[in-house]
Amino acid sequence: MRRRIVLGLIGAVALSGAAVAARSDRVPKYIADAVGDTSRPKEDTDRDASRKPADMLVFAGVKPGQRVVDLMAGTGYFTRLFADAVGPRGRVYAYTPEEFRKFSKTPFPPSGRAADAAHPNVIFMMQPINGFYSPEPVDIVWTSQNYHDMHDDFMGPADIAKVNKAVFNALKPGGVYIVLDHAAADGSGLRDTNTLHRIDPAAVKSEVTAAGFVFEAESSVLRNPADPRDKLVFDPSIRGHTDQFIYRFRKPK
Repeated sequence: MRRRIVLGLIGAVALSGAAVAARSDRVPKYIADAVGDTSRPKEDTDRDASRKPADMLVFAGVKPGQRVVDLMAGTGYFTRLFADAVGPRGRVYAYTPEEFRKFSKTPFPPSGRAADAAHPNVIFMMQPINGFYSPEPVDIVWTSQNYHDMHDDFMGPADIAKVNKAVFNALKPGGVYIVLDHAAADGSGLRDTNTLHRIDPAAVKSEVTAAGFVFEAESSVLRNPADPRDKLVFDPSIRGHTDQFIYRFRKPK
């Protein structure tokens, strides 16, 4: 979301109950440790119950040593988790579109430089969205709650076919593209991207597979059938509890 554009990569010490709960037999230790990192900002751990980070990283297949792009990284909630999970041998590119600059009241770090002393494996990147690229082949491109924004006027709108193809080209063969977003009503297409900040999951699937990706799986962890999908995602009655879809697309080997 454009309201979450500043990459806040330094935080206070905190540990939430949700982080502790992430430790289970089905969650690899390196992911449980990333979620349970006591240096995570409180504003992050306070959101764990609604964002279910351990489930998200397991679904994405994050592993130590990988290269990950956090596309439209927002406040860095997932950026920091990825950085801990991939470890010192891995690297995370926190990509913020140039189009977001006009909404920020604070300066961004220099593009191409490490952005956080606590996570030296995070590299901040800023380019126009239509110029998306990765400095090296990566294992995962992740975007959460922002894919719909690429269809909005403040982003150009983006040339979505060009962006998705650039994501495809950035990935290693067999790499994955994860799209998490707020669900709009079935059959609504792109109608609600600017007004409700939602997108029809079918529209995302159609656009991403057109770039050469194979749709592989979806997670229902953040689905909420009680969400009528007709309200702005910031509406107090639904904020933090919207119906969200998570799709995993794979680049063929």
